[in-house]
Amino acid sequence: MKQVVQNFRNGELNLQDVPVPALKSGTLLVATRCSLISAGTEKQMIDLAKANLAGKAIARPDLVKQVLGKIKREGLAPTLETVFAKLDNPAPLGYSIASTLVEVSAGVLEFQAGDRIACAGAGYANHAEFNAVPKNLCARIPDEVDDEDASFVTLGAIALQGVRQAEPCLGDIVAVTGLGLLGQLTVQLLKANGCRVIGFDPDPTKASLAETLGADMAVSHDFASAVRGFTLGNGADIVIVTASTKSDGPVNDAAQVCRMKGRIVVVGVVGMDLERDAYYKKELDLRLSMSYGPGRYDPSYEEGGHDYPYAYVRWTEQRNMQAFLELIAQGRITPKKLITHRFDIHDAEKAYALLASDEPYLGVVLTYKQPTTEKLERKITLSTQKTKTSNNSKSGAIGFIGAGNYAKAKLLPPLQKNSDVRFSGIVTSTGVSARHVADKFGFAFAATDHYELLEDDDTTTVFIATRHDSHAALTTKALKAGKHVFIEKPLALNREQLAEVLQAHATSQGKLMVGFNRRFSPFVREAKAVLAGRNAPLVMHYRVNAGFIPAESWIHGAEGGGRIIGEACHFIDVMCYLTGALPTQVSAIAAEGYPDALTAQIRFADGSIGSLTYTSLGDKSVPKEYLEVFTDGLVITINDYRTLSITKNGKSTKRKLAAQDKGQKAMLEAFLTSITQDNAMPIPVDELAAVTEASFAIEDDIGGHS
Repeated sequence: MKQVVQNFRNGELNLQDVPVPALKSGTLLVATRCSLISAGTEKQMIDLAKANLAGKAIARPDLVKQVLGKIKREGLAPTLETVFAKLDNPAPLGYSIASTLVEVSAGVLEFQAGDRIACAGAGYANHAEFNAVPKNLCARIPDEVDDEDASFVTLGAIALQGVRQAEPCLGDIVAVTGLGLLGQLTVQLLKANGCRVIGFDPDPTKASLAETLGADMAVSHDFASAVRGFTLGNGADIVIVTASTKSDGPVNDAAQVCRMKGRIVVVGVVGMDLERDAYYKKELDLRLSMSYGPGRYDPSYEEGGHDYPYAYVRWTEQRNMQAFLELIAQGRITPKKLITHRFDIHDAEKAYALLASDEPYLGVVLTYKQPTTEKLERKITLSTQKTKTSNNSKSGAIGFIGAGNYAKAKLLPPLQKNSDVRFSGIVTSTGVSARHVADKFGFAFAATDHYELLEDDDTTTVFIATRHDSHAALTTKALKAGKHVFIEKPLALNREQLAEVLQAHATSQGKLMVGFNRRFSPFVREAKAVLAGRNAPLVMHYRVNAGFIPAESWIHGAEGGGRIIGEACHFIDVMCYLTGALPTQVSAIAAEGYPDALTAQIRFADGSIGSLTYTSLGDKSVPKEYLEVFTDGLVITINDYRTLSITKNGKSTKRKLAAQDKGQKAMLEAFLTSITQDNAMPIPVDELAAVTEASFAIEDDIGGHS
């Protein structure tokens, strides 16, 4: 299928062939009929993507601060590696479409195939022939509404939420500043609500259009004088700012034209450096409107499909979308009159060239011929791809399921540099991501269905780098297909999943490896060598300053399984490796109200003990990981995998690395060697299982595991 994609690193924009997206739980697969280019929002994204690194840094100082902190903790090279991997991610464009429903996932009862559906959401309602959209970002299109009108659904919901925030009453005088698409829709919504409306835009053609579409008055200059005259000197009851500019002018001009104790609602993206006196002396009520409405930015609502109770949250973003479509059906809103240009999707690059030209435009839509849905192409073969041919027949080809930032920064680059590695297929949930990774690293095909990889005879090894809740099922399927499996941690999220994986491994010809990389770091390996021949058990303390992750993050939800199972397994594995023994007893206690701030005690079969302090409550400027090991008059410390200290008989040996090394490269080399030379896996399966079980035991004690 065709999709508009932009490279955020260099700003290049093109129309690509990509696989049809996968259908996830709670989503709808739709065939796009018409999509709206949001000239303001998308042009800002395009301009930012085209900016150099300095320009991007100026636009996002918050991210620069995070990068500087990461450099301090982990070193320059690993930080730049991560930053460039993120910048290299392709960005799908678009967020408002009209479509026809093709498939629904299990459990979706509100819609059925054949329905006409309007969809919203950046990253979901893309400029693409097919899209997979969560159900709460979809609304059924009334029969009276055509596709072009319905394609305005996202902007309509944004405008409607801004009006709701303003709480206008019948007869209120409302000023709207900024008469682009959002402002024009806002004017029409206010008129439908019985308000008197005066609009302002420095472009006289937009001011004239607003009057044509219902504004009582609209001007392109001397806004303050116009409002004084329109309100008989009283000022506007409400000012809604729908402009898009970095300037603080619109919000401060709004204060000048608003009456005493009036309301100002900011809907557009504008500067917010307020002139205090103007707001203070009028005691103005300043409000911000949260995009489409309640539910926006809530993963539980948007991705999880959990609706808010109708009686308590009357207007969610989905209900705003539906209300906007109903207003179009009643003839009270006329979005189509805002369209100035139409392009076929195959001419999308011309449409975006228009945004960079001097030619006037307002509403720009992309139209689509209805593609065949008899066979949805969820795999594309890249026939021109230059793939390596390995001389080692035992290794075969390597395929990937999932390609997040960790895979692209830590796994794929060293594998690509290995002359014995050949890539077969890459599978991700979105076609854009699959195609991008295939092009960058030299995969033979890109797909959105993991069976395309598991049934591929050329693929002997599968790397799984998806979200945690899919790890066990994908590992089980790959092992049953006879593939070798490298699975990013964790191996499983519960004991039932773990049992299924172990059973599949017991009957498979494939080998199994979990990405416990820290045991392969040079400092942990050196510590292991120093401990050889010890006579006493180890006493270990591993302190992890893990940092805060918001409660709404997928890590804490069903997809992640929590931070203990998802990450603490790393640190248990290090202690297991150093002792050379399996955990036999586990206990833990968490701080009240903080399940990711805890201490755990582990006893090992050789009599050693380990204490794990894992906390989200610390300062990020302090190094993340600190390990101490005591035995036989010996003390070993490893500080964040950058310094090592070995002290015995009053003498200390210290080593320091220029850049943090957590063992990823050495781990991959060990895994590939075990496959190509048919050796045992570098981590025995019983250790993988025992470490995973120990993380479950910690969760049991703190009351978070079932």
